[in-house]
Amino acid sequence: MRDRAAALLVAAAVSAALGACAAPPTGQSRGARPSATPPPAEEDLLVPPALRERVRADALRRARVWQAPAQPIAEADLAANPPGPGAFRAGEDVDCVFQLRPSEGWSPKFDCRLADGSVVKVKYGHNSVEVFAEVAATRLLSALGFGADRWYVVRSVRCRGCPPFPYPKVKFLDALLRDPARVGTFTLAAIERKVAGRAIRGAHGSGWAWPELDRIDPAAGGSSRAEIDALRLMAVFLNDWDSKPSNQRLVCLPGGELPAGCSLPFAILQDVGETFGPRGVDLDGWRRTPVWADAGTCRVSMKDLPYQGATFGEARITEAGRRLLADELRQLSPAQVRALFVAARFADYARQSRAGRDVDNWVAAFEDRVRQIADRVPCPQ
Repeated sequence: MRDRAAALLVAAAVSAALGACAAPPTGQSRGARPSATPPPAEEDLLVPPALRERVRADALRRARVWQAPAQPIAEADLAANPPGPGAFRAGEDVDCVFQLRPSEGWSPKFDCRLADGSVVKVKYGHNSVEVFAEVAATRLLSALGFGADRWYVVRSVRCRGCPPFPYPKVKFLDALLRDPARVGTFTLAAIERKVAGRAIRGAHGSGWAWPELDRIDPAAGGSSRAEIDALRLMAVFLNDWDSKPSNQRLVCLPGGELPAGCSLPFAILQDVGETFGPRGVDLDGWRRTPVWADAGTCRVSMKDLPYQGATFGEARITEAGRRLLADELRQLSPAQVRALFVAARFADYARQSRAGRDVDNWVAAFEDRVRQIADRVPCPQ
């Protein structure tokens, strides 16, 4: 019994500490009671359960991992919130109603229902690395033609019914402390909207592990080896070491739904919050970690990063893959890169080093990693 009481106290302390950046409530008023029922999961591709594994295997075989960017990379506005349906303005105050729902991961976050009925994920706090890294990484991936969810920087999120420090890993505290009349305001927050499309779900979810990309068949319409290698190299560029399958997702793009399958499967990096250094938004670590595990053979690996890079393993990058990513990265100007880090508010991260509070140091580190990929001899055939 004493152990249980101690565990409750520890959980309460962790919840309060991680959420300490949330601002106090701005006011109270009556409104709809926060729902205790988990909102619907992301919409899945409608497939008979008996066919799910077969459909997933076929979709993975024909999956794309890259497509030509919608606009010239040199014209991409990395300072702006992503466009599209349901977009939020950077200076917007967003009102929503708290949804009690468990979640994976350890970053402070919660689900919130908007006035139109849609449910979005909100991450918050000066101590939460994912508030910063996810914004920058997804904007960069999208600009280069890789798949990524949309993350929005807003002025504030006003959550009706939120506990003081919502944190779904300690769900029982959120359930006890929520108050339907309370409005909590979070002034350092980012909002997620999923990339358009339906999740292609197999027996173990819609995620994928890096070795599974070897099943993609260009002859069946899937990405080329060069495109797959460019994605691998991009993950190393970012230090995206948290690559358990649930942090990647296989989706069916709009218009690709079939009665029993998908004609437009796309494999994306879903959770890129632990990026830009081994500890996430870690300038010194990012600068110290070379792109190549063995530059002579163009071998990449994340075995020296946390959890040995999870499912990433190691691979040898083809010259076509290196050149594809190098040509794209070279199109980004220093001004665009600087705008990316400023808009993602890297200097505001509470655990940032002194050097990391100077955005120009991030730009220099970015350019150095680009040079490691672009300014070298060709990879061996």
